Amino acid sequence: MVAGLLFLAFAYFAVGQAAASRNGAQSAADAAALAAAQDAREQLRDGLFASLDEPADWPLYLQGELYDAARACLAAGSFAARNDAEVAGAGCRQLEDQRQGFTVRVRTTGGMGASVIPGTEHEQSEARATAVIEPKCALPEEEPGEDGDGDASPAPGADDEDKDPGPGQLKLTCDGQEWSIDPGEPDPTRPGYPRAADLFAVRLAD
Repeated sequence: MVAGLLFLAFAYFAVGQAAASRNGAQSAADAAALAAAQDAREQLRDGLFASLDEPADWPLYLQGELYDAARACLAAGSFAARNDAEVAGAGCRQLEDQRQGFTVRVRTTGGMGASVIPGTEHEQSEARATAVIEPKCALPEEEPGEDGDGDASPAPGADDEDKDPGPGQLKLTCDGQEWSIDPGEPDPTRPGYPRAADLFAVRLAD
């Protein structure tokens, strides 16, 4: 009877080990997916400020469309490793629906250890997580009399200098916060410039 009770105790312990392993895998997957999305978010911010003289590109950056997915997936792999896991095969990929973001599948790098359940000592757990990038900003709507680039149409008889005013300021409204960024001073490290988190939200999703 004592032996039977001991076996049950070890069996319950093994079940607990398995649950802990699965929880660890899910935590690693969550961290990896968030890391990929956050890296992409930083790329979008940097790209936006690097394109201040290209107003046609502003909407693409602000919609979250221009970033290097391969670089973002490297960040996912790095965070998975910090959580004793690895990205499983080609387990980091961009979302294929209307959302911007990543789905990441990870595998724990360590087994469960010694167990009374045969074959589980080297068993690894897998988990998957999705993180999305959600735009928070909008460009101001064009006012009557503005051309497609948002610059005022020149008045009849204006000289050449007036006809080519150059790119205007990047004006954004992000969750009620207004920003005005001068293309002549595009240093994104300046105080008062929006952070990546001001431009985009990153969160876990189904």
